[in-house]
Amino acid sequence: MKDGFVKVAAATPAIHVAEPMYNVKQIGSLMDEALQKGVKLLVFPELCLTGYTCGDLFLQDTLLSSAKAALAVLVEKSRGCDMVTVVGMPLSVRSKLYNAAVLFQNGVILGAVPKSTIPTYSEFYEGRHFTSGKELDEDISLCGQRVPLGAKQLFVCRENEDLCIGAEICEDLWTAIPPSSYLALAGATVLINQSASNEVTGKDSYRRDLVVNQSARLFAAYIYADAGEGESTTDTVYAGHNLIAENGTVLAESERFTTGLCITEIDLQRLNNERRRVSPFAEQTPPGYSRRYFSISNPEEKCTLTRTFAQTPFVPSCISERRKRCREITRIQAEGLKKRLLHTGVKSAVVGISGGLDSTLALLVTCQAFELADLDKKNIYTITMPCFGTTDRTYRNALTLAGELGTTVIEIPIAESVRKHFEDIGHEEDVHDLTYENAQARERTQVLMDYAGMAGGLVVGTGDLSELVLGWATYNGDHMSMYGVNGSVPKTLVRYLVSFFADETENETLATVLRDILDTPVSPELLPPSGDGQIAQKTEDLVGPYELHDFFLYYVLRFGFAPRKVFRLAETAFAGQYDKTTIYHWLENFYKRFFSQQFKRSCLPDGPKVGSVAVSPRGDLRMPSDAAANAWLAELKLVKPE
Repeated sequence: MKDGFVKVAAATPAIHVAEPMYNVKQIGSLMDEALQKGVKLLVFPELCLTGYTCGDLFLQDTLLSSAKAALAVLVEKSRGCDMVTVVGMPLSVRSKLYNAAVLFQNGVILGAVPKSTIPTYSEFYEGRHFTSGKELDEDISLCGQRVPLGAKQLFVCRENEDLCIGAEICEDLWTAIPPSSYLALAGATVLINQSASNEVTGKDSYRRDLVVNQSARLFAAYIYADAGEGESTTDTVYAGHNLIAENGTVLAESERFTTGLCITEIDLQRLNNERRRVSPFAEQTPPGYSRRYFSISNPEEKCTLTRTFAQTPFVPSCISERRKRCREITRIQAEGLKKRLLHTGVKSAVVGISGGLDSTLALLVTCQAFELADLDKKNIYTITMPCFGTTDRTYRNALTLAGELGTTVIEIPIAESVRKHFEDIGHEEDVHDLTYENAQARERTQVLMDYAGMAGGLVVGTGDLSELVLGWATYNGDHMSMYGVNGSVPKTLVRYLVSFFADETENETLATVLRDILDTPVSPELLPPSGDGQIAQKTEDLVGPYELHDFFLYYVLRFGFAPRKVFRLAETAFAGQYDKTTIYHWLENFYKRFFSQQFKRSCLPDGPKVGSVAVSPRGDLRMPSDAAANAWLAELKLVKPE
């Protein structure tokens, strides 16, 4: 369970109805395959030892005793391995028959969990044979062992209690309050469901939604193992629709009407971090749940990852979903600004426009806010302030953009003002240091603020989330505004938002200039252009690739992952694009900048939260400005490439 990952599987064997010893061979074969692939938790379908569709044969002693004999074979087969296996079988206890999930490992039966909800509608008639085990809590004799039988059991790994398993069976999930809800509140992080869910048109989507939503509301992993090939087709057909979800996301899903293993890794650290973050979850602990312990021989064994991690976690990979997300985000930004405009009673806004991505998005959002507030866009004062580093390309793009959007365009060159300032403080203009750069940024902010005062409006900030996390903003320069619409939008997402506007507009000139802005290197343009007039100061050469930093900030701020885990995930996501040394270098840079620059984030202007990560000192990030990064950097050194 290195870095909290554990490999799990849902399995559908091809069975024979009412032939447990044949089914044992099929189950055993899948157990062998799962072991070879490093699986630590393997879940089989409901009543898989006998078949779910045995009907009145469940009342036959021969079938019940054969099922016990089959279980004994599997339990013995498990001896010497630490994989927890879960099979389904009928259990007769004091003249009552229970539909049970049996968990075993290394020759020991850990426990049996009876089905709580017995369906007796439509094609289901389980009440004819089985009794609800909802209130059971006792020990039984099974395969020569004393085995706990009850629905309120948790199965916990001694070496890492983050792995805590709770079981329910098929119909249990379809009830108003599934047992898994209480199991999760009692501590279960991994919920398993042995199922025999027959196929009817459209049921697969509903089934998937149930699994996904339950995993989301419980901050849990959910493993759903479904019956399939070999079940009787007298009146129903079973498709082996296996699903593994984690906190609202499907990690693995089998193709229906197939057999075999559905394998992935679940992230226990992520689940537990989420639960710690959402305090009301921890405040509800139901009574009466017992904990059964098992051991994994090498809990720190590295789990080879097969699941993938998006390089741009803030950006949906699906085009239609991405367009929907872009529309939603820009509306949230615009609604936030609209409210501020209406509340303050101002009729104008001031936006500093550079021809870069951030100021472009801020201006587009401001225009949308004015439309929502029914205000005249001529009262948006778009100010371009060329200075030492401004190139012809960005200058022209800024003017064209502002003009095509119908705003009032104002050009205020600041070079002479900055030179006078250099003279006042005794700074040489040919010394291109931090003072040289920051003086320009602060002069621009002064111009914007004073013009807003003169126009009776407010200054709309342009800085994005990535810049704020890295501290890539001049304190009391571009760091400051009267409302920051981009403050929770990461740089990688800014690009897609601007692209969305380019695709949506019917104004071809506007679309063309937006696409040229998208093609322009990210730069603060504070240093003079190169000899051929091109941008000389490229941000990503200085601070690092934004796609890496956005990946880092997502897993550091959203989930609180440790440095070694963030490094590992980045290695996986960017394999073939960045080598380990490059990733390590920029991750180390990320931690240093993140901790040292909190003082800038401690006094940010208001701005709307649009996603799951934000750094407002009033909302998501209550962090001291003088916190030390040493512990994080020390851990990161443990994985430093040779």
